[in-house]
Amino acid sequence: MFIKLLERTQLALGILFLVIFFITIVIQVLTRFVGVSAIWTEEVATYSFIWSVFMGAAVMVNKRDHFQFDLLLNKLKGKKKKSLYLFNDVILLLFSAALLILGIIVVDSFWNFRWESLPEMKMGYVWLSIPTMAGTMVIYTIAHMLNNIKTFNREESA
Repeated sequence: MFIKLLERTQLALGILFLVIFFITIVIQVLTRFVGVSAIWTEEVATYSFIWSVFMGAAVMVNKRDHFQFDLLLNKLKGKKKKSLYLFNDVILLLFSAALLILGIIVVDSFWNFRWESLPEMKMGYVWLSIPTMAGTMVIYTIAHMLNNIKTFNREESA
């Protein structure tokens, strides 16, 4: 239940940032067409796109549509397939945890940097997308691992 809510929230955030990206690009095109310069649109479009991609990437990890090679998984069945899923999840968990730790360091290091076109905005809000993505990837991966272990044990006892 919590995982579904987290996924829906993250997906909604990704869609929101994608809409902001699209609207900003439309504003940029229109202002250039009429000869007015809206310098803030480039940064807003770039940073909203970053947020939308990172939120989508984490959701794809939860749906197991990301970071996966199917060739071997499609050939295996039963415990061997579940063991490979578990192995893949351990690797993904290590990667996500490292990304989370390094993302927190980056946010801390660059929090007070300012946007070029909107100096009242801090770069920390942009960099916050990395630990947000990585943290939810950790949560999703742990949930997959626990579910896999539960079903693995059920097969063992049957």
